[in-house]
Amino acid sequence: MIMKTSMNKCYLAVSLALLSAAASTQTYASGFALIENSASGMGNAFAGAAAIAEDASTIWFNPAGMTKISGTTMVIAGHFISPTADFTNNGSSPAPVLGTTNADGGQSASVANFYYTTQLNDDVTFGLGINAPFGLETSYDEQWIGRYTATKSEMLTININPALAFKVSDKLSLGVGFNWQYIDATLANKLDAGAICQGLAANFAPALTSGECTAAVGFGDANSGQSLSGDDTSWGMNIGLLYDLSSSSRLGIAYRSGVNHDLEGRVDFTMDTSFMTALDTELASTPYAAYAALFDDSDITAHLELPDTLALSYVHILDSSLTLLADVTWTNWSKFQELKIKYANPVQSDSVIPEKWGNSYRFALGANYKASDSMMYRVGVALDQTPIQADTDRTPRIPDNDRKWLSVGLAYNIDSSSSIDIGYSHLFVDDTTINNTDPVHTYLISGTYEASVDIISAQYNMKF
Repeated sequence: MIMKTSMNKCYLAVSLALLSAAASTQTYASGFALIENSASGMGNAFAGAAAIAEDASTIWFNPAGMTKISGTTMVIAGHFISPTADFTNNGSSPAPVLGTTNADGGQSASVANFYYTTQLNDDVTFGLGINAPFGLETSYDEQWIGRYTATKSEMLTININPALAFKVSDKLSLGVGFNWQYIDATLANKLDAGAICQGLAANFAPALTSGECTAAVGFGDANSGQSLSGDDTSWGMNIGLLYDLSSSSRLGIAYRSGVNHDLEGRVDFTMDTSFMTALDTELASTPYAAYAALFDDSDITAHLELPDTLALSYVHILDSSLTLLADVTWTNWSKFQELKIKYANPVQSDSVIPEKWGNSYRFALGANYKASDSMMYRVGVALDQTPIQADTDRTPRIPDNDRKWLSVGLAYNIDSSSSIDIGYSHLFVDDTTINNTDPVHTYLISGTYEASVDIISAQYNMKF
């Protein structure tokens, strides 16, 4: 029988690594999605994003909107994201030795976007977008109380999105795009060598005894750890519809498919020398000798399904100065029902890990006020739901929760061919309780995260 204690720890770590996504503990759309895909939209909390079609970033939010952009245009945008995610312990057990009880997993990060559109003729426009639709970075002190569950998680995605928009009539436009997406994920966490020894002894007795193994390393040892990484490229698509209800109001509908990734990578172990010596010695002349290679570095693969989204946006020009915006977006996070993992190491069995995420909604309202021919002010609010449905399903990797957006911004026309957008958002994150039990060693991570996020965005727009 394969020793489940250590291997299931590996399975759990891989699943969490590959479910993590480049920014911080608290992500900025639901789950580990990143919505920071334009600075103009940031000022409105992305209200009306699938209908506003005011610059080339509409490639991402609704490709049909490119028919509203004449000539050739370019957008370059950057976002600085500063989160806090302070964990306060409230009964985590057992409390491992050397462990610090509280921690801050938040990590500042930057995200960039690029968009380009050009009219091919009066009715057809081509566009190209490059952005990062998913991302996360969490980082904890290596001696924090939850180190056997998580110390560091990172995910980076790069999405390249060529698209075409077609003006079907004076009122109706359609758009379609294809998406080439790269993903890279990495995770690290400590391994409790003492507890693993006890599990080995239970499975391989009498070849290995608990006393011999734990005497060599001591329970709670933190010199062992693992790092898992993988990457992949895959394809998706997006479509959109834009319809002018009148000369002053517009409706946008946009669908973006999920992207399925089959990541390939490695698991790298750094194991305590005393532990490995005891393991090698005790198993060397037994029928279990092959299991001394249980912690050898190995190739891994994992199947990961990123969610599809559906957005409905409305824009109404109230008068020459004021425009109102609204948006609702649905994200199909319920695709996360399981994560399949395969190890090349023959003494590690394959795994199917269940997930319990549900679908989520994002609601946003915003307004633009044109103060002059060169200056416009923006404001927006939003409610963004988490897909995590229970405290027991929340992990230190992604301690996600509902968040409320308050956003402001401005647009300034430098001249007839260039302009800038600046946006700022503060995200109020609900206090986040976690009561997650490690399924292998039954470690309980119990406590509360107090979190918030500040985002500053800037964008340069150019017409050729």
